[in-house]
Amino acid sequence: MKFKYIALCALQFLAFAAPGGAQETTWSQDLEVGSMAYRQGKYAVAELAFSEALTKAEKFGAEDVRVATTLNNLALVCETQGKYVEAEPLYKRALAIYEKVRGAEHPDLATAMNNLALVYEAQGKYTEAEPIFQQALTIQKKCFGAEHASVANTMANIAALYADQKKYTEAEQLYGESLAIEEKVLGPDNVSLAKNYNNLAVVYKKQGKLKEAEELYKKSLLIYEKALGPDHPEVAILLENYAALLKLAGRDAEATELAERVKAIREKLDKQ
Repeated sequence: MKFKYIALCALQFLAFAAPGGAQETTWSQDLEVGSMAYRQGKYAVAELAFSEALTKAEKFGAEDVRVATTLNNLALVCETQGKYVEAEPLYKRALAIYEKVRGAEHPDLATAMNNLALVYEAQGKYTEAEPIFQQALTIQKKCFGAEHASVANTMANIAALYADQKKYTEAEQLYGESLAIEEKVLGPDNVSLAKNYNNLAVVYKKQGKLKEAEELYKKSLLIYEKALGPDHPEVAILLENYAALLKLAGRDAEATELAERVKAIREKLDKQ
């Protein structure tokens, strides 16, 4: 399984600078609770917090940018849980508000485009997804320049789109370009870098490059455990990928050990 860069850091959550006021404060607090819960993998808590934040944001007006921000983040949580039917109209509504309020070349618009494209990709709608990704990438390059984390994230998402269509050569090239940017601008211990290592490892595995894939899984795991802790849902996904590689390489005992660890993480998360 690949990791996608949805709006927060591959997940690009949209933040908002609040001018103040009691109503503003309670909305901001709900947004922060939702963001923190999302980062911790507590998606049901995040969804509830963002739903409450949306109710409060709508009191500022149906086309207020705070509504768009909250819609984007609520859609993100739905998307992460595989609720694509629910996520799609939320992203579309956010896009319409951003384009009207902030214009056609604002980075927040690009973020929401990126996320909507991911929903299409997850449903196998590749022809719908790619032009939206490319449009988001064009906006980001214009706003930030070619060497920016947001640019790298969207490039990685396009690479994943190519990999889904078995265009492994194109995917490998784009992942390489994305990693080069991230290694330069984010440093060696950033979770976004770990996501990209995992994703490129998946492409290597598909091409039979097992040794190269394993090295990237190891690098990714070190970053993930340091940044997120050993029991995060994304650590479980990475371990599952690594276990599949070991099994393919005939290293069944090592694969079983990792699979047991995945099971333990998910059982622990289910009890939360």
